Amino acid sequence: MTDLRRRVVLTGAGGRIGSAIMPLLPASWDVQRTDLEAHQGIAALDVTDADACQAAFTGADAVVHLAAVPDPTASWERLLPANVVGTHHVARAAADCGVRRLVLASSVHAVSAGPDQTQVRAGDPPRPANLYGATKAWAEALGSWVAATTSTSVVALRIGCFAAQRPSADTVPAREMSAWLSPRDAAELVRASVEAEGLRFEVANGISANRYRFADLQDTMQRLGYRPVDDAWSSD
Repeated sequence: MTDLRRRVVLTGAGGRIGSAIMPLLPASWDVQRTDLEAHQGIAALDVTDADACQAAFTGADAVVHLAAVPDPTASWERLLPANVVGTHHVARAAADCGVRRLVLASSVHAVSAGPDQTQVRAGDPPRPANLYGATKAWAEALGSWVAATTSTSVVALRIGCFAAQRPSADTVPAREMSAWLSPRDAAELVRASVEAEGLRFEVANGISANRYRFADLQDTMQRLGYRPVDDAWSSD
């Protein structure tokens, strides 16, 4: 990708994470923003429409899939269309279009049933404590399937507690602070996931460089070249 700008399709671009990271992504990328409804430079893409996914991903170097119902309390009826069916269509279309890298937004909720005092590692198997987390475990399973059977490589990101502002210890539980992911670290995480070489299938933890960490970052930093800078316990 030295002569041409890297074309990256971003689903869920109008959501909290998508809208926050867009200005922070590499200027060398040609980012095609999509969401359920078109507005302000964002093209319409319903991820439950398999044909629409195929059309949107044709010619893309990478697909970053953020579109989902992000509610840990959501019912099966709410989660099924986007989180289950939609993620399948995105994965299938990315593979069918020969996309080099598919980045799937998983979540720390995929491993939320683990012991409270145990730090989560990227190699830990899924152990969700809610249906939302189960749909993210499904996303990871789809990523493994695509990477094992097609030329598309996959990174599944277990995203932590994303928030635009640094959390306050006065109002936010320590467990959530330890899983904080800032906007600039989220953008760095996406950059690293798209640009990292020599990968087939990776599950990576996605939190900031917090002093106390819900999830270990050693593997993510080593395998992806991820370099977080923000700390929930720092005032800088």
